[in-house]
Amino acid sequence: MPAEVANRFLDPGVLAGISGLDLVAKTVVDGFIAGLHRSPDFGFSQEFAEYRAYTPGDDLRHVDWNVYARTERAYLKRYRGETNTALMVLLDASGSMGFSTGAVSKFTLSQYLASALVYLAHLQRDSAGLIVFHDEIAAFVPPSARQGQLMRLMHAIDRASLGKRTDFRRPFFELQQFLKRRGITVLISDLYEDPATIIQTVEPLRFRGNELILFHVLDPGELAPNITDAALLIDMENGDAIEASPEYARNEYRGRISSHVETLRTKAQASGIDYFLLRTDRPLDEALREYFTIRQGRI
Repeated sequence: MPAEVANRFLDPGVLAGISGLDLVAKTVVDGFIAGLHRSPDFGFSQEFAEYRAYTPGDDLRHVDWNVYARTERAYLKRYRGETNTALMVLLDASGSMGFSTGAVSKFTLSQYLASALVYLAHLQRDSAGLIVFHDEIAAFVPPSARQGQLMRLMHAIDRASLGKRTDFRRPFFELQQFLKRRGITVLISDLYEDPATIIQTVEPLRFRGNELILFHVLDPGELAPNITDAALLIDMENGDAIEASPEYARNEYRGRISSHVETLRTKAQASGIDYFLLRTDRPLDEALREYFTIRQGRI
């Protein structure tokens, strides 16, 4: 991989040093776009435009000068027509999302991801909305493409705070009450619930012609905990505690979390739902690029 490409990857610790979610979102999306090179359509909309590197002879009127000012690279931007795709982001703010063994918590990275996605929708002239939830609806911004919507979304994401337990059924029931037309729903969560329950809860939206995407956010310490002595593990949502030995963490626990992840992936794919595992130590622009590359391969 060329050094200039690798240097664009945005470590979560670097993002944590940026002031303001709007700047984080722009930085992530700029890095994502800069890594596309000559790839055609990107993002959620299939009809948005092409972003490709400028070559001598191209019409300068189609250069996106905002991207050039931030990346010092010229990209052409052409619309085929507005798609008016409705993007709805569901952000899990339950207590377990506050867990962290690195530079950022699961919730902080999820805020970065949510901000980047609504900013990308804004660039594509699509409407976007937001539900922040734990065991109840903590914030709701109806989907819209009107002026000021991006600021409203960023403000709601920035003000979101952690609650206690997770209840997937409530936000999805709420969503179904006002969703009048087909669109894209993105769930950002650590998905600590029975896989069958999760899929059964979100499937009704899929049946109505909506596209569903699950971003499964986990900390490396959850996937492969490094416990060298007997430890007391406390549930961040209900306060329950269990004793764990290094042997349990190394063998039985890793088998269980691997099985949980694989079961979620398999059940989601069987139901026509996108699934993407996002580690909190992974560069966010790199992860987005991988997801959208996989996505474009299916179109």
